Amino acid sequence: MPELDALTLASLPPADTKRWVTRRKAEVVAAVRNGLISLEEACRRYHLSIEEFLSWQRQIESHGLPGLRVTRTQDYRAAVLNK
Repeated sequence: MPELDALTLASLPPADTKRWVTRRKAEVVAAVRNGLISLEEACRRYHLSIEEFLSWQRQIESHGLPGLRVTRTQDYRAAVLNK
């Protein structure tokens, strides 16, 4: 996985990204966290809702990068609902 702290605008996923793999999600979250782009700019650029971006951020904070996997997200949501 590329070093997330060494991100540049040119190294971010393309604006027309359709397939959001773990690495791409993590890069966008890291770019916002490190001030490379704003939350609003990231959402606009990638056609994301603020809620979707924040869910990626929460998954990283709670479960690390594996939490960004779609199947893992479903597992974690199920676990929260069953509490």
